[in-house]
Amino acid sequence: MEHDLGDGRVRWRRFAVLTVPAIAVTAALGIALAQGALAASFAVSGQQFKVSAQSLTGEGFVQYGSVDVNAREELIPVAVTAIREAKLNSLCQSVVTSLPVIGDVSLNLTAGQKTPVEATNLFVDATQLSGNATFTNIEIGRDASTLDKGPTDAQGMQDLFAQQADTVSITDLKQTAWATNAGTFKLSGLNLHISKGKKECF
Repeated sequence: MEHDLGDGRVRWRRFAVLTVPAIAVTAALGIALAQGALAASFAVSGQQFKVSAQSLTGEGFVQYGSVDVNAREELIPVAVTAIREAKLNSLCQSVVTSLPVIGDVSLNLTAGQKTPVEATNLFVDATQLSGNATFTNIEIGRDASTLDKGPTDAQGMQDLFAQQADTVSITDLKQTAWATNAGTFKLSGLNLHISKGKKECF
């Protein structure tokens, strides 16, 4: 039986209808977390970083939605881009930290100016990505749990949207990300620099 408890109170049946979907989503994410189906395999920091590259070429490309988790166990939605084998020219990575008294401090990493950066089983958990992209044999709208062209573990949750392609080529790549994982990451001509002020890749 539904009871109106007066102004400012909630009808219990209506409350149940509104809360059950939220509880179900939370439970599903909890199960996915327990099964290791979420994106990064580590707690992400509270800072996003920027990555740019003159060009990226890759074999075995997949992309799907997922969730990262920070040290406070807060859930962060991300778009996972996973590539089985990737090469990047003129890679730049930057993160800016604001510290008391000192102000902004920038960490900048560059590599691949002459010899491309090489990565295998590359995963990037991003919130923004732009560039000029070309795909071969692309499949758009595939169930994320059935992806099979990318790295072995590059699958998302069942019923979620995903896409994959045999190869990918992106020029003028710019992305903002929470995390990057790679089986191997070969950085030719690596240069890491810390400076005061806000100095980002883009």
